[in-house]
Amino acid sequence: MSYPAIESTTLVETADGGGDERRRGRLRRSKIAERSESAASRLSSPWASAVAILVAILWTIPSVGLLVTSFRPELDIRRSGWWTGLTGPFTVQNYETAWSGSGGLGPFFVNSFVITLPAVLIPITIALLAAYAFAWIDFKGRNFLFVAMFALQVVPLQVALVPLLKAYVDMGINGTFWSVWISHAMFGLPLAIFLLHNFMKDIPPALVEAARVDGAGHVKIFFQVLLPLLVPAIAAFGIFQFLWVWNDLLVGLTFTDTGSRPITVAIAELAGSRGGQWHLLTAGAFISMIVPLVVFFSLQRYFVRGLLAGSVKG
Repeated sequence: MSYPAIESTTLVETADGGGDERRRGRLRRSKIAERSESAASRLSSPWASAVAILVAILWTIPSVGLLVTSFRPELDIRRSGWWTGLTGPFTVQNYETAWSGSGGLGPFFVNSFVITLPAVLIPITIALLAAYAFAWIDFKGRNFLFVAMFALQVVPLQVALVPLLKAYVDMGINGTFWSVWISHAMFGLPLAIFLLHNFMKDIPPALVEAARVDGAGHVKIFFQVLLPLLVPAIAAFGIFQFLWVWNDLLVGLTFTDTGSRPITVAIAELAGSRGGQWHLLTAGAFISMIVPLVVFFSLQRYFVRGLLAGSVKG
């Protein structure tokens, strides 16, 4: 006769414990909501908006000055500041000379495409496979390897330049596109694996388990279930890597020769040999900026979604 009493007492205690847990969860969520509303109200205040607008204006003024200078005649640039030329006269001669003149940037612009596209695709391909293994395959030492891989992001790439240069010289590929592709792929892999892993971990495990119940293996799960859902993360890292490789100077300066130099190296040499010809330098700078601006603004919605992947749980 004592067992029912014990059982009912246990059930009451269990119910009370569950109720307490639910109440604590609701209280925690309400506190988070209050902090979010408080932060949103502070960020949306008129003072915060005014400061943001002021910072944006100060940040934009130098770029506006360079843009105006790039369209001004050479003599006007030498005679007065850029703010005096807001009303003209303007010319595109600077861009024509910078693109196709003596030592023009046209061939180097093409080299930047040849360097950047494989340097984006190679790390994405490798990182997708590695991120899937870290996220969905249980193997010994998985957590240790992931932490070690993530820690590589804090290692400055300058540390690896001399060893890599020696290795490329020994292999006979220094000065070719291969040396730049391999270098950018290695430097970009830690961040790529980290972003893609976080995005994969946000995918509901029930989706993967359902595919396994239907008889799907790792290959089918990766290509047919997960890969279509990873488009925002892939696009986010693709934009980040594209901008990094396109604007890179150090790797291109170290591992390329005259025939494989990117546009950033050509502009740096233009600044060194013709430091007084601002009309060419400013035009060359904006020629190199065209492609990154197009890429970023066309895919920026994926960029934000991908960077926020894995940042919120629950």
